[in-house]
Amino acid sequence: MKVLLDLNVLLDVIQEREPHYSASAEILSRIAWGEIEGVVAGHALTTIHYVATKMGGREVGDRAVDWMLREVEVVAEGKELFLRARSLPMEDFEDAVVASAAEHSRCDYVVTRNVEDFAGSPIPVITPRELDAEFT
Repeated sequence: MKVLLDLNVLLDVIQEREPHYSASAEILSRIAWGEIEGVVAGHALTTIHYVATKMGGREVGDRAVDWMLREVEVVAEGKELFLRARSLPMEDFEDAVVASAAEHSRCDYVVTRNVEDFAGSPIPVITPRELDAEFT
């Protein structure tokens, strides 16, 4: 199974945001264990680095990005992907870019807590809790 992780799932873990932390952390663990193939949109890396650095300093930001570079596929966002995102019937452009990246990578799901924001996504959308339930 191949999934694209929306930024909120990653930030739930980095920022230990409750009540979402455990479900999101479980998905990242399953990626690290090789049970799920993880993907992120390239723009997520800069946001992750910024947030993690603000929280714990440059070393923490670097470690967060290094983990992602080691454990997940990173989708390069170019003109074609952005044009596809613009064509999707979605309200938020950033969410459309995520959906377009998932489609480009042939993902089975976009994993996000904001399922309603992905109405119009060409890829099915699932929450971390719902995805985790598929394994239990």
